[in-house]
Amino acid sequence: MTLTATLQSMSRYAILWVTLLLFVGLAVSTPGFFTAGNLSNVLHQQATILIVAAPFTLTLIAGAFDVSLSAIYILSPLVALQTQIATGSITAAVAAGIATGALCGALNALAVVGMKINSFIATLATSFIFFGIAYLVSNQSILSPTDPAFRNLSMLRIGPFTSATVIAIVVVAAFWILLAKTRYGRYVYATGANPEAARLSGIRTRGILASTFVVVGACAGLAGVLNSAQSMSARAGDDFTFVFAVLAAVVVGGTSISGGSGAVWRTVIGAIFIAILGNGFNLNQVDPILQRVVLGVVILLAVGVDVISKSSRATR
Repeated sequence: MTLTATLQSMSRYAILWVTLLLFVGLAVSTPGFFTAGNLSNVLHQQATILIVAAPFTLTLIAGAFDVSLSAIYILSPLVALQTQIATGSITAAVAAGIATGALCGALNALAVVGMKINSFIATLATSFIFFGIAYLVSNQSILSPTDPAFRNLSMLRIGPFTSATVIAIVVVAAFWILLAKTRYGRYVYATGANPEAARLSGIRTRGILASTFVVVGACAGLAGVLNSAQSMSARAGDDFTFVFAVLAAVVVGGTSISGGSGAVWRTVIGAIFIAILGNGFNLNQVDPILQRVVLGVVILLAVGVDVISKSSRATR
């Protein structure tokens, strides 16, 4: 292997090496970090983010944004809980939450693909629509399930993991395979890299892009239901925090914000990096304000590296 090839390989897996170094550093220097209980909690805390970040990787690779994910994450469990309260069925509640997310994703697809509105602007607008509907669905009150077993959706112990963690692993594995090993995955890359060339080669780029909105919406609905199962409650709000956490995981992992390149495994590593960084900060009692500053710097560096690498390839 030549020196150039070696450097390219190291660059390709840079986020993995950095995450491993951070993990080892915290394991050696921070008491309580390298324990089964702490690591299990870290995975559980990232479960809902991973459930959405994995399909959102496809949306970003296909060349679009979706900032409505927080609104879907809030609206879907409210519909699910109203369904559970009305029917007494946990299965129906989960189905209603996922269906709500998929419907919201379809509306986003209609705005972006059908009406050709910029994806950032379109999903920002639909965010406010979904937030408003959430207030109507909840009657501006906190909803709680009537069946205590609802909590098992998220908190049931399966070996060392919670049920939410196991669901996240299954979802991540499914999208990892879908993107890396199937024709659909190749079409997603082609759509983001050069949509016109992809269209001329026979790929239905509009359908591919629309499908990523529907899928990520459905997953945001599932994640919202799991979050409500953990707290046994859900309420309406106007909080964009969740989508920023998802976007941070995808971007820090190295998926390009301009589309055409990225991978689900990168998103997983990005989410783990942010999770153990935050966990290390908390165990070492670092000021939360400083934590925000460091995370912001990390995201800027990740995006900056992506921009520089693309410019470098373009000038060769």
